[in-house]
Amino acid sequence: MTRYAASNLSRRRFLRAASLFAALPPTCPAWADASANLDLPGGPSLRSITTAFPQKGPMILQRSRPPLLETPFEVFDRGVFTQNDQFFVRWHWAVIPTDVDVAAFRLAVRGYVNQTLSLSLADLLAIPRVEIAAVNQCSGNSRGLFLPRVPGAQWGNGAMGNARWTGVRLRDVLDRAGVKAGAVAARFKGLDDPVVDGAPKFMKSLEIDHARDGEVMIAFQMNGEPLPLLNGFPLRLIVPGWYSTYWVKMLNEIEVLNAPDDNYWMKTAYRIPDTPHANVKPGDNGFATVPINRMAPRSFFTNLTNDAKVKPGTSLSVRGIAFGGDCGVAKVEWSADRGATWRDAVLNPDDSKYGFRQWNALIGVPSSGTLTLQARCTNANGETQPAEPNWNAGGFMRNATESVRLVIA
Repeated sequence: MTRYAASNLSRRRFLRAASLFAALPPTCPAWADASANLDLPGGPSLRSITTAFPQKGPMILQRSRPPLLETPFEVFDRGVFTQNDQFFVRWHWAVIPTDVDVAAFRLAVRGYVNQTLSLSLADLLAIPRVEIAAVNQCSGNSRGLFLPRVPGAQWGNGAMGNARWTGVRLRDVLDRAGVKAGAVAARFKGLDDPVVDGAPKFMKSLEIDHARDGEVMIAFQMNGEPLPLLNGFPLRLIVPGWYSTYWVKMLNEIEVLNAPDDNYWMKTAYRIPDTPHANVKPGDNGFATVPINRMAPRSFFTNLTNDAKVKPGTSLSVRGIAFGGDCGVAKVEWSADRGATWRDAVLNPDDSKYGFRQWNALIGVPSSGTLTLQARCTNANGETQPAEPNWNAGGFMRNATESVRLVIA
């Protein structure tokens, strides 16, 4: 649910805090001795843990230029909100500002509008603010689990996070500019740039009715603090329920269009098969595609890992997180017999229909052998995670039922 923030941050306090977060030196990534095993079926599974990036704690290093940093999965067991210093990072181009002059920064609103705007951060902070909890998940989260393997960042399950976002409604900003009748879409771009001339500037768009639905917002805070630089400081677009490719970071321009957006990142990139679950067989072609859009439901175990040992004949306390994708969580179920039967887990209170929701269960452990547990989420629209994973050449939208194998000893 979108609501006005309970505690408003003053303009003076925000700008003072923003200046501290903006003046960040360039960094040269360093690698620690520690590593994470993502258990990727196509391998290789080991990734270095790095602490070299500004405002970030230990992160799984997928790529250094541009930064692709995955959240270690144990972080998700600490609560429904993912702490800022371990929130995943994904950039498309490597030319990213290492500092932002908050006094000079402007957000431009132009195009098919009655009045072109150039808004300072102070201008935005004067607009009534809203707050929403929402999951930000990379379109390719879990791509490393696809078989056959597909190109792209080989993420485990940690290219996601849930935060409480504070900012202003996009609708309120667009209304200040005055959207002309016949407008079709709003296009967004940020301060990052391609590394070579001629490469397409990263831009994403939303249909105008979606952009003005009152939930899409421009955030300047994340979990009560100014956005970390690598998560989009000073402004980030928030599109609840949609994959994070639309959550443009370092947002500095909004262009209202009177025709469909045919830029590369909408017409060519981030497109999925127009089939159920965006699923096709490897080698298939000739199918229609659409831009990736709404997220699908998912659930995970957070306090158990593969091959963990459990005592025979005991009761095992199990917990995890789930999210409904583009709507709330209706139920989470677990199975201890490879999906033959399912039982309801206990759901913790709901902070937001777009956020993580914790669940828990008490499960009896057999006297010997192994134990494979599965979890699945059904969302408020009645959509349940499928038993079998989807496949597409982009490695997008994986949401198959998750499992964890335990050793009884």
